[in-house]
Amino acid sequence: MTSASAAALNLNGYTDLPPGKIATIVTYLEMREPPDLPSIHRPEGWTLQRIDHDRPRYRSLFRKVGEPWLWFSRALMPDDALAAILDDPKVEALALHDGTGDVGLLELDFRGDNEVELAFLGLTPGFIGQGAGRFLINEAVRRAFARPTRRFFVHTCTLDSPSALAFYIRSGFTPYRRAIEVADDPRLHGFLPRAAAPHIPLLPPGT
Repeated sequence: MTSASAAALNLNGYTDLPPGKIATIVTYLEMREPPDLPSIHRPEGWTLQRIDHDRPRYRSLFRKVGEPWLWFSRALMPDDALAAILDDPKVEALALHDGTGDVGLLELDFRGDNEVELAFLGLTPGFIGQGAGRFLINEAVRRAFARPTRRFFVHTCTLDSPSALAFYIRSGFTPYRRAIEVADDPRLHGFLPRAAAPHIPLLPPGT
């Protein structure tokens, strides 16, 4: 952030965004030891499948999961940059498959020094509230602490599902930091459909 843009931020009131920009409040959370989480029976036919090296499948699932919430980080990412992450043996990207198709995404990043990041966890529309999220977070915690781990961390934002923050807190994460992220609206640049995330109004540039 430049000094000019920092000076424009009102920390005790409203700040107008430039045309074409969106803003979200990011909450950072962490856990230092695995909590006692309620177990959930994996429904018959559900499997977790590695998709690290299947770039089209990964992008398709990321889009299905994230488009309703305006997830844009990987949508904007060039193939070579994405490959540099997913081809790393310390990164695990998994699809939750229900026997007919991919319905959930779990991505863990073990590249930190005894730290693990829950990079992404999400479900396709229609599978929220059916226990799939609890299954994925239980699996994430199990995998994170199956090796020497000092800290397991994640961040979520107000572009995510309204229930995401409370879900992570119930799952044993503790909030420790908050930030404001400002970015170009990805719908205005063709990275996401203009109809994506209809709950976030699309403001044409210059309005």
